[in-house]
Parts: sequence; structure tokens; C-alpha cells
Amino acid sequence: MSGVKPHKHKIKYERMRFDLRVVAFWIEPGSKVLGLGCGEGELLYYLKNNKQAACTGIEIKEDRVAVCIAKGLAVLQGDINEEIDDYPDNAFDYVILSQTLQQIYQPAKLIRSILRIGKKGIVSFPNFSHWGIRFQLLFKGCAPISRQLPYQWHNTPNIRVITIQDFRHFSKEAGFKIVKEVAINTHNRNRSGNVIRFFPNWRATYGIFLIG
Repeated sequence: MSGVKPHKHKIKYERMRFDLRVVAFWIEPGSKVLGLGCGEGELLYYLKNNKQAACTGIEIKEDRVAVCIAKGLAVLQGDINEEIDDYPDNAFDYVILSQTLQQIYQPAKLIRSILRIGKKGIVSFPNFSHWGIRFQLLFKGCAPISRQLPYQWHNTPNIRVITIQDFRHFSKEAGFKIVKEVAINTHNRNRSGNVIRFFPNWRATYGIFLIG
């Protein structure tokens, strides 16, 4: 970790992944934020430097934690399913689970924990019912591969597939409220995109939900 040079420049909004831009827009300035599975801290770094948010993260991969620390972020290495239990009730204004829900063994339990320690939660995931994925199943008959789900069936870290419609049903079964939702279609390795307002379950590559 000592060989990683610290970052000195603010990240520009337009250089973030498109889905992270949507999430960042929802965060109020000065908020307390926890990022679960925060990767290299792209979103947390932006929120800390541009919205003066008090940011904390949990990430399981050591190399990614090293990058976060080099950016001046307070990020803990560990399993989010275990570490989240150590936080008190209402410790954060927002708890963010970005593109990780499909890798969680007990999603209902994790969602309850998110809403215990956070006043609001933000959850995003690749939409498995996108038309491109449907067409791959129809014409090739093999497990689909896309830019959002780039793995083969035998080496994927994803243990489940989720659609936007599935998550809406899940919210009712698990007993939490969807405060706001946005469906997006992304391009250029997710660096650009647009909001999908019509037939999102068919046309969107990602679903992003604000829950309470």
C-alpha cells in the first residue's frame, strides 16, 4: 500500500460512470454516506470532494482498498454482510449498494441492515431483462454475456440474476418502500448513457433505486 501515490485532484462529474452520476445527484451535500462494496472509491471520492460528504466504505478486495486509501478515503477491508452489523442504528444518511446486489446470498437480510443503519438506501444492479440479454437466450440458447454482465456462467461472481420488475416485487415481499427509481441505458463502457422512461424492464441496462 505504501507504494500507491495519493490523489490530489477532484474527480469531475462527467468522468464518472453514468450510473454513479445518477446516485451522486441524489446525495444531499454534507451527508454521511457508507458505500458497500465501494470498489476503488470513485463515487465516495467525488462525494467527499464535491459535496462535502462524510464518506466511509467497505470493500473486500485489498488492492481496491489500497486505491481508496490513496485517495484519502476511510475504507475498511472486509465482507459487507458481516461488517455492516457493527454500525449503530441511523449512523448514516445514505447507504449505497452499487452493482453488488446480484452477488449477495441473503439480499433481504442485507436490505434490512441497510435501512437499519441508514436513513435511506440506494441500490443499483444490472437489469437481466434487457432486450439484448433476452435475444441472446432466444437465438443462442446460452447463458448471456453483456458489458454489464461480462462473465461466463462458470466464472461469474454473480450468484443470481435480477430484473427491474423483480426488484419492485421484492420490495413488497421484503417490506421496504421504493422512494424513487431510475432506469438507464449505458454506452461507452458505462461512461455515458441516458434515462429510460418507457418500457424500462425491456430497454434499460441498469436499475437504480432509492429505498426507505
